[in-house]
Amino acid sequence: MVAGTMRALLLVAFTLLLSSDELIIRADGWDYGHATYYGGSDASGTNNGACGYSNVFALGYGTLTAALSAPLFQDGRSCGACYQIMCSGDSACYRNSIVVTATNLCPQGSYGGWCDYPKAHFDLSQPAFSQIAAPVAGHVTLMYQRVTCSRNGGIKFNIQGHTYFMQVLVYNVGGMGDVHQVAIKGSRSNYWIYLMRGWGQNWSTGAVLDGQALSIAVTTSDGRTVTSNYVAGQYWQYGQTFQGAQF
Repeated sequence: MVAGTMRALLLVAFTLLLSSDELIIRADGWDYGHATYYGGSDASGTNNGACGYSNVFALGYGTLTAALSAPLFQDGRSCGACYQIMCSGDSACYRNSIVVTATNLCPQGSYGGWCDYPKAHFDLSQPAFSQIAAPVAGHVTLMYQRVTCSRNGGIKFNIQGHTYFMQVLVYNVGGMGDVHQVAIKGSRSNYWIYLMRGWGQNWSTGAVLDGQALSIAVTTSDGRTVTSNYVAGQYWQYGQTFQGAQF
């Protein structure tokens, strides 16, 4: 009899959990933050920024993007990361969630101090904000959590620079989305060269790799590594973009 009662109570609790978005969110351990928006209704003004993505539309990130406050931005280490967000506790809120990609930094002192440390803040593109709340609100509270990123195709590498300075922009990264380490190896070498983070997801080295096929290894914040062997052939040129493996 006791076992039957317990099973009934568990069934009721499980049913309530499935029928309430708020209960699901709280059970999943979401965090609280704030959101504003910048740019135009077509996301104009949000096309580039501190992550080094010169054109987020052309790179495939679309308009569902966000500039993060400094604690979330982590000096660029969060660039490319994906967050599921939902407006919470405001009359302007819509009851749905979206996934946005971190592509920029929300500078301190912006929007009445909402971007100041230590607040968790998302300065969204206007199209993104419009999907979770009425834009007239200007500012709302929200709940957020890190989620994995779903990307089409492989990781992409745009190689810029010259013989004595190579800079690689790494983007379209799936899985955790962020990049915490990049290593490169020429076809005439037996060892990997670890690149230095320049800004955002631009990585650089002074090694001379001209005339060699290039392999590139990318490691994300969860410690996983994907290696794209000979992603660039021997006759690659500066300014070209190459597509490798994916998480």
